[in-house]
Amino acid sequence: MTEERDPLELAKAHAQLDRYEQNWAWLQGHAAEAYRHRGKMICVAGQELFVGNTIAECLGWANATHPEDDGVLTRYVPLDKGPRVYAN
Repeated sequence: MTEERDPLELAKAHAQLDRYEQNWAWLQGHAAEAYRHRGKMICVAGQELFVGNTIAECLGWANATHPEDDGVLTRYVPLDKGPRVYAN
């Protein structure tokens, strides 16, 4: 592991994080719209929702529409509502 110290690389990383946080804020504000797509993949890019059956489908549309946005986020919307229990 190395620590990045190049100011240009750090600025790019911070800009990417800012874009991701904008997309995350959009998703939180439009959760009812986004999470009604049960059993689908969702992707937010450029503060816009993309829905598909696969992650490749969602990312393809998102990247074609917003090629400048490298802060894209993706989620799978489970078929059933309710709590998730994970155990080993």
